[in-house]
Amino acid sequence: MTNPRLRPPEHRVAPRAVLMWTLSGLAGTAVVTALLAGAAVLIRLGGWAWLPGPVVEYAWWPAACYAVYGAVRSLVAPRWRYRVHRWEVTDDVVYTRAGWISRAWQLVPVSRIQTVDHTQGWLERMFGLATVEVRTASHAGSSTIEGLRADVARELSERLAVRAGELRDDAT
Repeated sequence: MTNPRLRPPEHRVAPRAVLMWTLSGLAGTAVVTALLAGAAVLIRLGGWAWLPGPVVEYAWWPAACYAVYGAVRSLVAPRWRYRVHRWEVTDDVVYTRAGWISRAWQLVPVSRIQTVDHTQGWLERMFGLATVEVRTASHAGSSTIEGLRADVARELSERLAVRAGELRDDAT
Protein backbone atom coordinates (compact mmCIF):
# COMPACT_ATOMS: atom_id res chain seq x y z
CA MET A 1 0.00 0.00 0.00
CA THR A 2 1.41 3.39 -0.97
CA ASN A 3 0.86 6.54 1.04
CA PRO A 4 -0.83 9.26 -1.00
CA ARG A 5 0.93 12.62 -0.90
CA LEU A 6 -0.94 15.64 0.34
CA ARG A 7 -1.31 18.05 -2.57
CA PRO A 8 -2.92 21.45 -2.86
CA PRO A 9 -6.65 21.28 -3.57
CA GLU A 10 -7.52 22.05 -7.18
CA HIS A 11 -9.81 25.12 -6.99
CA ARG A 12 -9.24 28.67 -5.80
CA VAL A 13 -11.99 30.89 -4.48
CA ALA A 14 -13.50 33.52 -6.79
CA PRO A 15 -11.16 36.41 -7.66
CA ARG A 16 -13.91 38.86 -6.58
CA ALA A 17 -13.37 37.63 -3.02
CA VAL A 18 -10.12 39.61 -2.89
CA LEU A 19 -11.97 42.89 -3.39
CA MET A 20 -14.67 41.91 -0.89
CA TRP A 21 -12.09 40.95 1.77
CA THR A 22 -10.15 44.17 1.08
CA LEU A 23 -13.21 46.41 1.45
CA SER A 24 -14.33 44.54 4.55
CA GLY A 25 -10.89 44.97 6.13
CA LEU A 26 -10.71 48.65 5.22
CA ALA A 27 -14.20 49.26 6.65
CA GLY A 28 -13.23 47.57 9.92
CA THR A 29 -10.00 49.56 10.03
CA ALA A 30 -11.90 52.80 9.46
CA VAL A 31 -14.30 52.07 12.34
CA VAL A 32 -11.57 51.19 14.84
CA THR A 33 -9.42 54.14 13.73
CA ALA A 34 -12.38 56.51 14.11
CA LEU A 35 -13.02 55.21 17.64
CA LEU A 36 -9.36 55.63 18.59
CA ALA A 37 -9.27 59.11 17.04
CA GLY A 38 -12.44 60.04 18.93
CA ALA A 39 -10.84 58.90 22.17
CA ALA A 40 -7.74 60.98 21.33
CA VAL A 41 -9.89 64.08 20.77
CA LEU A 42 -11.67 63.51 24.08
CA ILE A 43 -8.35 63.10 25.88
CA ARG A 44 -6.79 66.21 24.30
CA LEU A 45 -9.82 68.50 24.56
CA GLY A 46 -11.57 66.99 27.52
CA GLY A 47 -9.36 68.50 30.18
CA TRP A 48 -8.13 65.19 31.50
CA ALA A 49 -5.68 66.85 33.89
CA TRP A 50 -5.14 63.68 35.88
CA LEU A 51 -3.38 62.03 32.89
CA PRO A 52 0.38 62.52 32.52
CA GLY A 53 1.39 65.14 29.94
CA PRO A 54 2.87 62.72 27.36
CA VAL A 55 -0.35 60.66 27.33
CA VAL A 56 -2.37 63.73 26.40
CA GLU A 57 0.22 65.03 23.97
CA TYR A 58 0.56 61.73 22.06
CA ALA A 59 -3.03 60.53 22.37
CA TRP A 60 -3.35 60.38 18.58
CA TRP A 61 -0.55 57.80 18.18
CA PRO A 62 -2.72 54.68 18.71
CA ALA A 63 -5.14 55.84 16.00
CA ALA A 64 -2.32 56.59 13.55
CA CYS A 65 -0.53 53.30 14.22
CA TYR A 66 -3.71 51.28 13.91
CA ALA A 67 -4.64 53.06 10.67
CA VAL A 68 -1.29 52.14 9.12
CA TYR A 69 -1.44 48.55 10.42
CA GLY A 70 -5.06 48.11 9.29
CA ALA A 71 -4.41 49.53 5.83
CA VAL A 72 -1.41 47.26 5.25
CA ARG A 73 -3.27 44.24 6.61
CA SER A 74 -6.36 45.04 4.52
CA LEU A 75 -4.30 45.32 1.35
CA VAL A 76 -1.90 42.39 1.87
CA ALA A 77 -3.94 39.71 3.66
CA PRO A 78 -6.73 39.29 1.06
CA ARG A 79 -4.24 38.80 -1.77
CA TRP A 80 -2.23 36.32 0.24
CA ARG A 81 -5.41 34.57 1.34
CA TYR A 82 -6.50 34.23 -2.29
CA ARG A 83 -3.19 32.60 -3.18
CA VAL A 84 -3.38 30.10 -0.31
CA HIS A 85 -7.06 29.24 0.23
CA ARG A 86 -8.11 26.35 -1.97
CA TRP A 87 -10.83 23.73 -2.07
CA GLU A 88 -11.80 20.56 -3.86
CA VAL A 89 -14.67 18.11 -3.64
CA THR A 90 -14.45 14.54 -4.85
CA ASP A 91 -17.04 11.79 -4.59
CA ASP A 92 -15.66 10.83 -1.19
CA VAL A 93 -14.07 13.87 0.46
CA VAL A 94 -14.29 17.64 0.89
CA TYR A 95 -10.73 18.91 0.86
CA THR A 96 -9.74 22.44 1.95
CA ARG A 97 -6.57 24.35 2.66
CA ALA A 98 -6.62 27.65 4.55
CA GLY A 99 -4.40 29.95 6.56
CA TRP A 100 -2.00 32.63 5.49
CA ILE A 101 0.63 32.19 8.18
CA SER A 102 -0.19 28.79 9.65
CA ARG A 103 -1.67 26.37 7.12
CA ALA A 104 -4.62 24.10 7.87
CA TRP A 105 -5.34 21.17 5.55
CA GLN A 106 -8.70 19.57 6.15
CA LEU A 107 -10.24 16.46 4.64
CA VAL A 108 -13.88 15.81 5.51
CA PRO A 109 -15.30 12.43 4.44
CA VAL A 110 -18.57 12.97 2.59
CA SER A 111 -20.07 9.97 4.42
CA ARG A 112 -19.69 11.90 7.74
CA ILE A 113 -21.41 15.09 6.60
CA GLN A 114 -24.51 15.93 8.62
CA THR A 115 -25.42 19.35 7.22
CA VAL A 116 -24.39 21.52 4.30
CA ASP A 117 -25.16 25.23 4.66
CA HIS A 118 -25.07 27.74 1.82
CA THR A 119 -24.97 31.29 3.19
CA GLN A 120 -24.65 34.79 1.76
CA GLY A 121 -24.10 37.88 3.84
CA TRP A 122 -25.06 41.29 2.46
CA LEU A 123 -21.51 42.04 1.34
CA GLU A 124 -21.21 38.63 -0.32
CA ARG A 125 -24.48 39.27 -2.18
CA MET A 126 -23.11 42.58 -3.48
CA PHE A 127 -20.16 40.72 -4.99
CA GLY A 128 -22.09 37.64 -6.14
CA LEU A 129 -20.27 35.41 -3.66
CA ALA A 130 -21.33 32.86 -1.05
CA THR A 131 -20.00 30.57 1.68
CA VAL A 132 -20.48 26.81 1.98
CA GLU A 133 -20.26 25.30 5.46
CA VAL A 134 -19.88 21.54 5.73
CA ARG A 135 -20.64 20.22 9.21
CA THR A 136 -20.05 16.85 10.78
CA ALA A 137 -20.88 15.56 14.25
CA SER A 138 -17.42 16.67 15.33
CA HIS A 139 -16.70 20.40 15.24
CA ALA A 140 -13.11 19.59 14.33
CA GLY A 141 -14.33 17.73 11.25
CA SER A 142 -16.34 20.65 9.91
CA SER A 143 -15.11 22.84 7.06
CA THR A 144 -15.95 26.25 5.60
CA ILE A 145 -15.27 27.46 2.07
CA GLU A 146 -15.62 31.25 1.81
CA GLY A 147 -15.51 33.41 -1.30
CA LEU A 148 -17.14 31.05 -3.81
CA ARG A 149 -19.16 32.38 -6.72
CA ALA A 150 -22.83 32.16 -5.69
CA ASP A 151 -23.77 29.71 -8.47
CA VAL A 152 -20.79 27.46 -7.68
CA ALA A 153 -21.67 27.49 -3.96
CA ARG A 154 -25.30 26.63 -4.65
CA GLU A 155 -24.39 23.74 -6.99
CA LEU A 156 -21.71 22.51 -4.59
CA SER A 157 -24.01 22.51 -1.56
CA GLU A 158 -26.73 20.66 -3.48
CA ARG A 159 -24.24 18.11 -4.83
CA LEU A 160 -22.73 17.52 -1.37
CA ALA A 161 -26.13 17.11 0.27
CA VAL A 162 -27.21 14.52 -2.31
CA ARG A 163 -23.88 12.65 -2.16
CA ALA A 164 -23.88 12.62 1.67
CA GLY A 165 -27.40 11.16 1.58
CA GLU A 166 -26.22 8.42 -0.77
CA LEU A 167 -23.26 7.53 1.45
CA ARG A 168 -25.07 7.83 4.78
CA ASP A 169 -23.77 5.32 7.29
CA ASP A 170 -24.25 4.83 10.99
CA ALA A 171 -21.51 7.18 12.17
CA THR A 172 -22.55 7.12 15.81
